[in-house]
Amino acid sequence: MIIFGPVNSRRFGLSLGVDLSGAKKQCNFDCVYCELEAAKPMSEQESVLSVKDILVELKAVLKKSVKFDVLTLTANGEPSLYPHLKELILELKKLASDKKILILSNGTAVLDEKKIQALMLCDIVKFSLDSANEKTFYKIDRALKEIHLSTMIEKMAEFRAKFSGALVMEILVVKGLNDKEEEFVLLNEALAKIKPLRVDLSSIDRPPAYAVSGVDELRLFELSRLINAAPVFIAKKKSDVKLSFSKEELLATLRLRPQSEFDVECFDAKSKENLKNLLEKGQVKTLNLAGVKFYKV
Repeated sequence: MIIFGPVNSRRFGLSLGVDLSGAKKQCNFDCVYCELEAAKPMSEQESVLSVKDILVELKAVLKKSVKFDVLTLTANGEPSLYPHLKELILELKKLASDKKILILSNGTAVLDEKKIQALMLCDIVKFSLDSANEKTFYKIDRALKEIHLSTMIEKMAEFRAKFSGALVMEILVVKGLNDKEEEFVLLNEALAKIKPLRVDLSSIDRPPAYAVSGVDELRLFELSRLINAAPVFIAKKKSDVKLSFSKEELLATLRLRPQSEFDVECFDAKSKENLKNLLEKGQVKTLNLAGVKFYKV
């Protein structure tokens, strides 16, 4: 199956997926946290779907009037390794002209001019950046050795400067590897260069390929406070914990770190009422950052 979903994504809305590597894992990384089996990284796809086959399956789904917000290009691996990416995106834009096109990439596409031109056609691009430290980067992402982290960060910044769509960065935290404060100081410096619209922060929540584990939500929150280069969205499970804020505390919190609509779900009734009053008075404003609403002073 090439087309899957739609799935309800907190990060990007109702998403209809397009798997560009359905046959097997094909990636230039072999991340320790990957939910797919460990596999040797590759520089190009060995098993390639035809653009025609992808479009035939998508047309069949669209005929059913399936509701979705975003058409998401993903893969059992890295979608930008798909050799006909630009051609495919151009066809997708014709077929689903009223939908946004999103690609979930590990970021290596910025190292290839042809792939950059394909990504420029997307409405939303999501890049991963698990570490700005070369040694930690290779420990976590197990990338092909010809992929140089410093060059990739520079090229991400260049891409962002030219890209008219929404760029989202994702950091996945692995216990004992990139969960230290010094790692996030370096990541914040890299993000300040790249200037993404928002940063998604998460940890391992599915069985990984290697014997590694994630960190809890409290640690994610602590690490998020070290990032001020962009608003941070913490991917979290639904919690029964209710947080209480006075108007003054809310203003102080929102000055330090914008809160997403999902953060607000954890507010108690009085705190939500205080937020509503601040919005009405214009002391707090809302921003839509690639499909996620944030509250900011």
